[in-house]
Amino acid sequence: MSKDYKKDFIYDEILYASLIDTLLVPEGLSFYTDDENFIQVGSWNYEKDKILDLHYHLEFPRTSYKTNETVLVIKGKILCNLHKENGEFLTSFEIRENQMVTQFNGAHEYKILEDSIAIEVKNGPYFGPEKDRRRIEPKKN
Repeated sequence: MSKDYKKDFIYDEILYASLIDTLLVPEGLSFYTDDENFIQVGSWNYEKDKILDLHYHLEFPRTSYKTNETVLVIKGKILCNLHKENGEFLTSFEIRENQMVTQFNGAHEYKILEDSIAIEVKNGPYFGPEKDRRRIEPKKN
């Protein structure tokens, strides 16, 4: 399976984010996250009349120690800046229409480059901004 649709951002052997071009995903069901990630992200690429088996998901305790998020850009263009949790800058990249980014580690900020519509999905439960996130200042180089 070609990985031309996926770009991983890895620093010091830590996966910070994955950028997916949703129009280039392979046929069938593809997951871009490892089973142990706190968020599970995949795509469906099926032809007309495909039927996915009727099913439901079982209930059992899961433990998440942090929030991961996925942002899918429907319209527009957004700049993503990746930093370490101490504010050290790592890289910047654009998320364009029909692309999505999944954030696994570190800190991130977004700058809206064009009028944009995006969908954000993250694992829960969410405990509110005071408990669930910490704002930091980027380190000056």
